[in-house]
Amino acid sequence: MNSQSRSDRIVVGVDGSEYSSKTLHLAGQMASVFGGPLDVITCVGMSDYFMASRFEPELTRFTSELEDTAKRLVDEALERAFGKDRPENLTVTVKFGEPAKVLVEESRGAQLLVVGRRGSGGFLNQPIGSVSRACVAHAQCPVLVVAQDKAG
Repeated sequence: MNSQSRSDRIVVGVDGSEYSSKTLHLAGQMASVFGGPLDVITCVGMSDYFMASRFEPELTRFTSELEDTAKRLVDEALERAFGKDRPENLTVTVKFGEPAKVLVEESRGAQLLVVGRRGSGGFLNQPIGSVSRACVAHAQCPVLVVAQDKAG
């Protein structure tokens, strides 16, 4: 059975930043408690994809480089979060698209969606980022929003 069709899966949105480690670690704990697979989703935003698509003969190379970079950043975040003790049923998927939209779609049929709270600046000093806010408002499953700090 494809893990994306499993209703017991925990989906975690990760951007590969230093803030991702805490979100990943908590999602791993939740997957362990609930006994489901952990699906790590990272997104290459459409603006990055659009820019690369302007170089049509080179499109495959550029999109491949964007995907490789995203995977590398997630691997580094996984290393910070788990070291050598990565959860067993863990998959990493790179998707092209707006992160909030992708994560809401990935939440369909999932047991839980875990996202980090990167807000604390920007417009009106919002305490929650736009992706987290959109996931809370539109996800098809419960959402856990993890407070962030630089350590960890």
